[in-house]
Amino acid sequence: METLLIVDDDVSLLETLKMHFEEIEHDGQPRYQVATATSAAAGLRAAQEAMPSVVILDMMLPDRTGLEIIEEMKGLCGDARIILVTAYHDMETTIRAMKAGAFDYIHKPFPDPAALDLVVERALEYRQLSRRADEVNRENAAVRLGDIVGTSPSMQQLVKEIGKVTGSAATVLITGESGTGKELIARVIHNYSYDEPRPFIGINCSAIVDTLLESELFGHEKGAFTGATSGKPGKFELAEDGTVFLDEIGDMSLMLQAKLLRVLQEREFERVGGVKRIKLRARVIAATHRNLAEEVEHVRFREDLYQRLKVITLLIPPLRVRREDIPLLVKHLLERINEKVHKRVTRVPPEVMERLTRLPWRGNVRELENVLTRAVVLAPGDVLRGDDLPSLDSTPPPEAGRPSATNVMFTAPTVDDASLIPTLDEAERLLIARAMAVTKGHKGRTCQILGISRPTLERKLQKYNLSQGQNPLGHGFTVKDDP
Repeated sequence: METLLIVDDDVSLLETLKMHFEEIEHDGQPRYQVATATSAAAGLRAAQEAMPSVVILDMMLPDRTGLEIIEEMKGLCGDARIILVTAYHDMETTIRAMKAGAFDYIHKPFPDPAALDLVVERALEYRQLSRRADEVNRENAAVRLGDIVGTSPSMQQLVKEIGKVTGSAATVLITGESGTGKELIARVIHNYSYDEPRPFIGINCSAIVDTLLESELFGHEKGAFTGATSGKPGKFELAEDGTVFLDEIGDMSLMLQAKLLRVLQEREFERVGGVKRIKLRARVIAATHRNLAEEVEHVRFREDLYQRLKVITLLIPPLRVRREDIPLLVKHLLERINEKVHKRVTRVPPEVMERLTRLPWRGNVRELENVLTRAVVLAPGDVLRGDDLPSLDSTPPPEAGRPSATNVMFTAPTVDDASLIPTLDEAERLLIARAMAVTKGHKGRTCQILGISRPTLERKLQKYNLSQGQNPLGHGFTVKDDP
């Protein structure tokens, strides 16, 4: 449902237009919600409250002219299109109105209210196209299938699965370790699913606290909470008929999981503090580095939401199981890095490439890109130097037995011994424990160090039984809330 704002001091005309637009339907639902005002001051207030998509603004108002407030109106309601209406046929004013940014300039009286319909629909279409273009530019969404680099059997199979996915609008769940490129896969699916540009709206569910995440996803109305001075559309609304990408959905709280499940089931949602039902038109793609089946078993993730998300599941293999793809990735990444840092490091000696293919790459492609970026920046010429890469044998293995996860987590073991690699849970538990020890149990500073939200830290402290200061690193700490 689109919101129209009509500002005109002719009350009779105002009521006629309001009734006309509110009677228009689209797919069996009301097409427009209409707000009205009879003065410039009231119109500006209404613009801030209603956040309209289109404003029909009379030129001659009791307190100010429409031409005088058009800039203020644009500032209050963002990318809304403004249609100026006047009873006078004045060429100079027409030119000034269009120069000020009016979408169109039409004359009244209207022989029929339907005369406005075409202009309003054109304004909405233009606004939607503009939003899509802005989103493409802002998010650099021109991701091609060629950006998925790899000829290994596992990557070839993944590409085939992506080709099948793009032919439907089904919900997709992308799984894989951190750094494998889950967002890249989501963008490729998005771009190959549509013939014309559509919005791709992404959000990291682990980077925002629950209260803010709800507002970011669903939007909020003015006054919904402290600081909500105006209405704001959420990601589901902004995505229109494009794609919403929910990254790290495994870190979403159970409360928000329940609300997301309802949205996916009913394909409708309301803004926080609102009652108006908004139709979800976007496709949903979710991603996580967690094993959601295990999260369900431990009652950290809703089984019904998991079933709803995994209509189609894509698993991205870690870099260590497709080492034959590393030379191609190095070439591809060097091209991108050179362009970014304005250098021309293009030559990779065989011994350097050999080391690159043998490194453990626990951070996967993201870690590879970071290592290459550092090496390119430090390179004195056009050759990538081995001296600027991590060492394969910087730490000798323990004398006997499987090493403790503590030693593995904070040292660089030899890649050839798989027993030296901790599980993800072990590594995460030890990292949190070390951060808590450094901050002496201060949760707020721990969140800052780890780059996670407070609710996420609370869940992980409970998960790893660290709430009472049980630190496997041998450093004592007392868990304490922020003062």
